[in-house]
Amino acid sequence: MTAPLPPSQQPASEHVPNDTPSTPPHGDAPGGPAAWPRRSPSPHPYAKDEEAAPDVATEVRQGAVVLLAVAVAGFALGVLWLWLAPRIPLVSDGTAVLLTDSEGEGAVGTDGVFLLLGLAFGAVSAPVVFLLQRRGGIAVVVGLALGGVLGSVLGWGTGTLLGPTHDVVARARAVGEGVTFDAPLELHAYGVLLAWPVAAMAVHLALTALFTPHDPEPEGDLTPYGPARHAPTPHGTTPPASTPHGSTPSGAAPPGPAPHGSTPPSGPGAPPSGSGA
Repeated sequence: MTAPLPPSQQPASEHVPNDTPSTPPHGDAPGGPAAWPRRSPSPHPYAKDEEAAPDVATEVRQGAVVLLAVAVAGFALGVLWLWLAPRIPLVSDGTAVLLTDSEGEGAVGTDGVFLLLGLAFGAVSAPVVFLLQRRGGIAVVVGLALGGVLGSVLGWGTGTLLGPTHDVVARARAVGEGVTFDAPLELHAYGVLLAWPVAAMAVHLALTALFTPHDPEPEGDLTPYGPARHAPTPHGTTPPASTPHGSTPSGAAPPGPAPHGSTPPSGPGAPPSGSGA
């Protein structure tokens, strides 16, 4: 009859680990994890902003309203241009219509006044559109640009239509020989028609960069390889706790002095033996 071996010296075939979980799988027990209420996934951080943003149809309508409102302001531009533009005097000698001042700069002054008015209307219309349609989107910006071009064209047409007649010969015959009359209001540099939309785009871009809130930066681990991951431990086991160098693990008794008469351990780490008493 032999004595039973301790558990540490038993064969591997006799040691059967109990890896069967004590809890039933999900959905087996009526009150198990399958019956627990599941939390809905957290909403996207930008979901609120996306819901608040207008849809495509609303954005297009806002852009159309901006285009019409800015274009209508072109009539005011034409009236101001007619009022502020310098006059070019003409005179008839009975055979031809001549300039009273052949060295005058009335034509340059007419284009310059239209240019300054276009810049002023663009600098005013952009803040108004930005304050009223701050969340309009790209359609509002396109409507502002196209409205500036259309407003400049309407202002040009309004000024020339309300100004002196373009039939210079009939006007000279009506006023008589030697009588000074005003030349028709005309544009000679058609590039000034772009002053309004260019100024509006520049001011709107500056206001958007200064006063529009920026999107928050995403939060997360920015390390190259992500957060450190530990190797999984077997089921039912506890990972060993690391102990500092030179310390004794918990539950182990510190080494005491050797009994009298015993041989001290030998080795590289053994203390030197002293002389016996």
